[in-house]
Amino acid sequence: MIIKPLVRNVQIDLEEAGFYKGLNKFITISSKVLIAALVLWPIISPDHALTVLQAVNIALLNAFDAYYVYVVSFFVVFCIGMAVIPAIGKLTLGPQNEKPEFSNFSWFSMMFGAGMGIGLMVFSTAEPLWHFGENPEIIKGHAAPLTQDAIQSTFRYAFLHYGLHPWGIYVAIGLSMAYFTHARNLPLTVRSSLAPIFGRYLNGITGHVLDIAAIIATLLGVAVTIGYGVSQLVTGFSGLMPLDWLMSAEDQPVPTKTALILVLIMVMLLSTISAATGVGRGVKYLSNLNLGLSCILLMVFLVFGSLFFSLKLYGSALIDYLITLPVISLEVYEQNTPLGDWQESGTIMYWAWWIAFAPFVGLFLARISRGRSIREFVLGAMLAPAAMCFVWLVLLGGAAINLELSGAAGGAIIDAAPSAQLFATLNVMLSSNLATAVSILAVVLILTFLITSADSGVLVLNTIMAGGNVNAHIKHRFIWGLILTIVVGTLLIVGDGGLEALQKAMIIGALPFSMVMVLMCFSVIKEIICHGKRHNAE
Repeated sequence: MIIKPLVRNVQIDLEEAGFYKGLNKFITISSKVLIAALVLWPIISPDHALTVLQAVNIALLNAFDAYYVYVVSFFVVFCIGMAVIPAIGKLTLGPQNEKPEFSNFSWFSMMFGAGMGIGLMVFSTAEPLWHFGENPEIIKGHAAPLTQDAIQSTFRYAFLHYGLHPWGIYVAIGLSMAYFTHARNLPLTVRSSLAPIFGRYLNGITGHVLDIAAIIATLLGVAVTIGYGVSQLVTGFSGLMPLDWLMSAEDQPVPTKTALILVLIMVMLLSTISAATGVGRGVKYLSNLNLGLSCILLMVFLVFGSLFFSLKLYGSALIDYLITLPVISLEVYEQNTPLGDWQESGTIMYWAWWIAFAPFVGLFLARISRGRSIREFVLGAMLAPAAMCFVWLVLLGGAAINLELSGAAGGAIIDAAPSAQLFATLNVMLSSNLATAVSILAVVLILTFLITSADSGVLVLNTIMAGGNVNAHIKHRFIWGLILTIVVGTLLIVGDGGLEALQKAMIIGALPFSMVMVLMCFSVIKEIICHGKRHNAE
């Protein structure tokens, strides 16, 4: 039987001169037009946009809830299978015996910062507190909310939402792109991962559509992340500098638009400068700083929180998570019931969110992982970050829960807004002066995580438009940094409705892209098998 060779002439035409030199003009202009349309809608008619997108979003989540559960579990099984099969796990993402481009520390810090960093600054406290009051075991009546009996199930579902499944989503797409780029010398774009299935058709409109979809998903994901991250950053600033213009004078103060725009400009200016220096300098150095500051913050919670409580909780929660993982990964609750509503607003929403963010994180993981084996890629980009997320959830979320259980917090943490619960925990746990010092550390960490997310996003956008060239002209990094600033700034001025509409659009787009991801997984399996047969036939 003759095994056809892999199509290697995946061609992405680039402009040789002019303003768009080094970029694919069709992909770039089409992306700008579609992004402008998506953003103008919630600007011109935020209520109408949010209503329509909300209705479509709910309909899709209702119709595809079981699909999301099963497809995300498939990604986890795919990644683990690729690592444990000896003949596949030892394959190198690049020429054999090539050394990795980045050290283990820099590699881990960059992918952790891009994949989850800024989210953990909010949800490492907010996520456990949410499940402490509501999760399936509480809904079933097996545990009372906000009690000691609810702790086990609290972290079972917190680990589910921030453990193997989200990182499995990222690694599934990242591994596919890394394999075809580094081991098969194809461009670093989404289309290359489908070469064994679509072949030369990728050189036309099919390939362009895939890359444009990845660009839009990346920009929407980064824009929403920055929008909500800037809000938490202003909240942190207001606790350190009680200036009237930072927060509104309401019963539940929210950041003022003036503060949001000023902080956004600061973040985007720094991130664009970082992106201009490239992955090997600005992004790497900032990511290393992020991980170092994260370790200091975690040590504060380890020392000043309840050490025995945290250590015991980590062990028991991890064992419970691993034992129940096969069940909670595949359980689908009946719609229009309390359990079904919880799953749709929690697990299903999370899976759609991670899938929507996957083009950005996956391509970035592929970019920085040349020279790694497939087994090393899965272990380092899936298992290790999941374990790190568990540490964050236990130390920060566990400390907040322990303070509430002991009565020391008196509801001050649970009653705070999600973006303020970290700072509320610090204020209860530490003395006034020490809480201020650690809050400054947390604010700096939020800032650096935001910058890392933004500069990584700008680099990914330029890489896709440049046909996989990671060294696209520096002026386009500044241009897309400016575009991202305008998009986020305009939506912040519109209000929460604008950002929420963009979030709904991003999650709606996750459904078709998840199907592309399934094809990518089968594509890499097919190519590995065919490559082995070609090699044996020689």
